[in-house]
Amino acid sequence: QVQLVESGGELVQAGGSLRLSCAASGLTSSNYAVAWFRQAPGKERDFVAAISWSGRSTVYADSVKGRFTIARDNAKNTGYLQMNSLKPEDTAVYYCAVRNGFWSRQSTSYEYWGQGTQVTVPS
Repeated sequence: QVQLVESGGELVQAGGSLRLSCAASGLTSSNYAVAWFRQAPGKERDFVAAISWSGRSTVYADSVKGRFTIARDNAKNTGYLQMNSLKPEDTAVYYCAVRNGFWSRQSTSYEYWGQGTQVTVPS
């Protein structure tokens, strides 16, 4: 059974940084992409970033490009999202997701999801 557990979310002041982690277990395939999505209250779940199995290919939402960096450590089965220069509009529950194959921006393409971790950036 695949399980994804996110951690690292907390309240941080605007301009600050956080690193989210996503620990995966139970994956039987070695060829999977990792993505991060976020959902603010009353809004849809939005794509944030994704990374290929090799780590050589990454993609970001325009709203986070240049501020967020996605990474992964395959030896640890863990994905990361480094978030810098945080803004109040980054406040959301952040979810990691995994899919077999190459990354996708579409949430419906992802088979496995974590429970989410809250990031709050007060205005």
